[in-house]
Amino acid sequence: MRIPFIAGNWKMNTTVSEATDLVRAIVSGLDKVQGVEKVLCPPFISLVVIKELLKSTSVELGAQNMYFKDKGAYTGEISPVMLADLCDFVILGHSERRQLLGETNEEINKKVKTAFEFGLTPILCVGETLAENEAGKTEKVIITQVKAALTGIAPTGKLVVAYEPIWAIGTGKAASGKQADATIGLIRSTVGSLWSNTTASKIRVLYGGSVTGSNIAEFISELEIDGALVGGASLKADEFVSIAVQTAKIKST
Repeated sequence: MRIPFIAGNWKMNTTVSEATDLVRAIVSGLDKVQGVEKVLCPPFISLVVIKELLKSTSVELGAQNMYFKDKGAYTGEISPVMLADLCDFVILGHSERRQLLGETNEEINKKVKTAFEFGLTPILCVGETLAENEAGKTEKVIITQVKAALTGIAPTGKLVVAYEPIWAIGTGKAASGKQADATIGLIRSTVGSLWSNTTASKIRVLYGGSVTGSNIAEFISELEIDGALVGGASLKADEFVSIAVQTAKIKST
């Protein structure tokens, strides 16, 4: 049985003060949710403060990105060494970094390797553009991204993958549960072809893209979908808690 997984990606939102207030508003509700792994991914500047706030709770901490070198002359970058004592998870390959900042499959592969080397669990993001989706290229894009990201990496059930169709991120236009489930099944079978079906059956694969408290049940009710990587709704305490609560209830039945 895969433990359901709900992560909040705050993106480039919240000052340290705002992040502190949000955690205080959200943590008691999240901490009561059992049977779900819950992760908050704030901006780098708030990791130290939020780590202290999450002590003695069941809520875990993740970063939004990292570089693939452990130190050096890489102005503005954050290394795995800097993150290893602060958090357990790191989002890698998010479409915003692929699209806006030019991250390549090769760079993402290096980051995934480095994350594992330093004891961080990657939340690997994959997803197609609207043009690719409408051209029937979703399967090809997803297989290419998954294989490229995992090249040369030893099989592990610790990997988390998030399917985030780019056309659904921040647009309010989510995929349907059936669409997401089919693509997530493809992701799992691709991992199985690279590693083994046994290992693939252990990894958590999430849906992300305009996830809200109103539509989470549609996704979580699907067999292959293990949780969600939540964007804007994770900045609303009550809604994010609701997403976790609904996930726990549906996956426990």
